[in-house]
Amino acid sequence: MELKRVVVTGLGALTPIGNTKDEYWDGLVSGKSGAAPITYYDTDKFKTKFACELKNFNVTDFIDRKEARKMDKFAQYAMVAADEAIEDAKLNLDEVDKLRVGVIWGAGIGGLETFQNEVLNFASGDGTPRFNPFFIPKMIADIAPGNISIKHGFMGPNYTTVSACASSANAMFDALNSIRLGHTDVVVTGGSEAAVTIAGMGGFNAMHALSTRNESPETASRPFDATRDGFVLGEGAGALILEEYEHAKARGAKIYAEFIGGGLSSDAHHMTAPHPDGIGVIAVMKNCLQNAGLKPEDVDHINTHGTSTPLGDVAELKAISEVFGDHAKSININSTKSMTGHLLGAAGAIEAISVILAMEKGIVPPTINHTTVDEKIDPELNLTLNKAQKRDVKVAMSNTFGFGGHNACVVFKKLD
Repeated sequence: MELKRVVVTGLGALTPIGNTKDEYWDGLVSGKSGAAPITYYDTDKFKTKFACELKNFNVTDFIDRKEARKMDKFAQYAMVAADEAIEDAKLNLDEVDKLRVGVIWGAGIGGLETFQNEVLNFASGDGTPRFNPFFIPKMIADIAPGNISIKHGFMGPNYTTVSACASSANAMFDALNSIRLGHTDVVVTGGSEAAVTIAGMGGFNAMHALSTRNESPETASRPFDATRDGFVLGEGAGALILEEYEHAKARGAKIYAEFIGGGLSSDAHHMTAPHPDGIGVIAVMKNCLQNAGLKPEDVDHINTHGTSTPLGDVAELKAISEVFGDHAKSININSTKSMTGHLLGAAGAIEAISVILAMEKGIVPPTINHTTVDEKIDPELNLTLNKAQKRDVKVAMSNTFGFGGHNACVVFKKLD
């Protein structure tokens, strides 16, 4: 069978550097850092005292207070980003066939704060199990797409992918294939996460995964820099409206880009550490190129996973050099996590939005906070350091990897 073409017609973003897609983009190109001291709880006893929290966000500006209380933050964030993307796509919800509109979402953890608070409340009581009746439906990772579909009446495929930090990239690839194969006309896809909590920060600190640069949080996320010491935790959501090309064209939709392929692989190596030779990362990028029908030299821009960890950054860049050869030196490589922090299960979505907007605007956002060269990294690679660079981006790729060795890669193209 002939696969259908898939395009992006709507975007929504709720991030530590901007609460809409336009604010997010402005934050990216200006090199804005979203990291700051944590405001959600007392950090006195924690090794890391900062994160990339949302700024000036009040959920009741978007969701009725009574309804918001039934949702964990990660689901609230999903609703807000999805609503922006749906509005951006100018979907007429009275005319669209809702049986052929799906919601495929990604979340690495789900309702962590809800779980944490319910257990703490139980532990501080008299031992009687008095749990909130909304505890389970607030906590489960699949409730975000469930709530989106309930609000809008979307009756197509509806589920959550969970593959740690690769979750929303997995969701986007599933959504791509759902439309390619003719199962749906439109899919709301993306991811959300809200892990800046006592449990989230404490857990990642225990793994020695987080930066502890408490004296200068705004410069702590520093991918590719020799002095990097771990990632900075972020929160938020990203949403994309994917649509079958003819369906979008028939209704006169604005088309941001064509979603031309994706790839998946596993490191099969370690619970949390990447394979030092980047074997799984090499495989996922090759799989993505093959799925999209591209040659390595077709790619202009790669938004890396680039979390600012000592091992991961080097392994990924070695893998890029292996896959793209000499052409790797001609690619604008960056890591927008230097600004947003690491949004875990939402990372793939907001980073896909970044590369899509880079194509539309002709600008590649920078990798900020780079001050010291790492001798393990090829100096001829263009890592788009500290300042945005103008570039006519025709094909852009985004990498996302997760604990457990999960690797996902997606690629977009300017529409011919």
